[in-house]
Amino acid sequence: MDLLEYQAKDLFREVGIPVLPSQCIERPTDLKALKIPYPIALKSQVYMGERGRVGGVRFVANTIDAIAAAHSIFNLPIMGEYPKVLLAEAKYEAQQELYLAVVLNQSIRRPVILGSAKGGIDVQTAIDEMQQVVIDQEFSSFYARRLALKMGLQGNLINSFSDIAERMYRLFIDKDLDLVEINPLGVNRVGEIMALDGKITVNDAALGRHPSLAALDHRPRKFVLDRLPDSLTTIDPEGQIAVLCNGAALTMATMDLISQAGGKLLHYLNIGSETHHTWQPETLCDRLEQGLVMLAKNKQVKTILVNIVGGTVPSDRVASAIARFLRPPAPVRAISHKEEIRISRGAPLPKLVVRLLGANLHEAKDQLAATPALVMDDLDSAIGQLITLSKRREA
Repeated sequence: MDLLEYQAKDLFREVGIPVLPSQCIERPTDLKALKIPYPIALKSQVYMGERGRVGGVRFVANTIDAIAAAHSIFNLPIMGEYPKVLLAEAKYEAQQELYLAVVLNQSIRRPVILGSAKGGIDVQTAIDEMQQVVIDQEFSSFYARRLALKMGLQGNLINSFSDIAERMYRLFIDKDLDLVEINPLGVNRVGEIMALDGKITVNDAALGRHPSLAALDHRPRKFVLDRLPDSLTTIDPEGQIAVLCNGAALTMATMDLISQAGGKLLHYLNIGSETHHTWQPETLCDRLEQGLVMLAKNKQVKTILVNIVGGTVPSDRVASAIARFLRPPAPVRAISHKEEIRISRGAPLPKLVVRLLGANLHEAKDQLAATPALVMDDLDSAIGQLITLSKRREA
């Protein structure tokens, strides 16, 4: 079960993680009774990421502007989801944005703390710089300080960062969580740090032990990631490029980079983050195959960029799913909402450009070497190759 930002921050506040003064807004007129001084941030409370990129976060300086912004945000769907509540929060002047998370690594069955000196919207583009420390014994401040040093933090920031990491870990253990994430963790000009956003995933199997958490589950069932969408969003009707990624932030960042490089994007598909609480490791691979089938059904799609960042799922398992999709001459089969989707034996498949990040990369490249897929080492090269192929096919 995923929590909304305001719910996560309530838990942060309980364990002493610093959060900004805030107030939930259920209708725009609630802003007339706002108790927080301006300027403020108005933030859409949805389960999808990357709200800021699509207008789900607005900064306002007075009540009139706030009410107008709230009307706009309440009527803004993010990945098909409309907010039922907004979070009004004091504005914070961050000089630096960090990333910090505690996550359960299912492959090694141990908690891992993750950190990056580049947080916020930069975290996906700086994924190679993500540091991690595996908690393999009783937790102590040593683990948090080790992560801070690996991230290159210095001075008093090491102590304050380590304190928050330790509080996050205690929350993770005490509440039986699968994920606790702060992105960004803001640092102001005097070195104070603040949790500017929060994400928490609760283990469903533990909800019986935590009735207070079970009571927070207000999520509409249609937004649970149990199946892929029935239809694809069209970006440019004249485009020939499709994108498939795992995670909203990664999807939107990849789309932005393609657009900046001059590519014409027809469709995008986010198959979901592997941290979702109901998923087994093989779920990502199943959804990858289904997603490729969906994109390939549209004959206007000539090239597909597969950009997958793996954590618990190693890259060679992702590569096996891609190879199964490309394997001739057997038809590709996927199930979507009780419907069998097949691509006929003679139908040409789009050209695949693949960028993978995660464990077992060499094994993944070996598997894909025998397929028509083009495997690239970095995202910039993958996008460059994608656009070259799409222009060649247009000609």
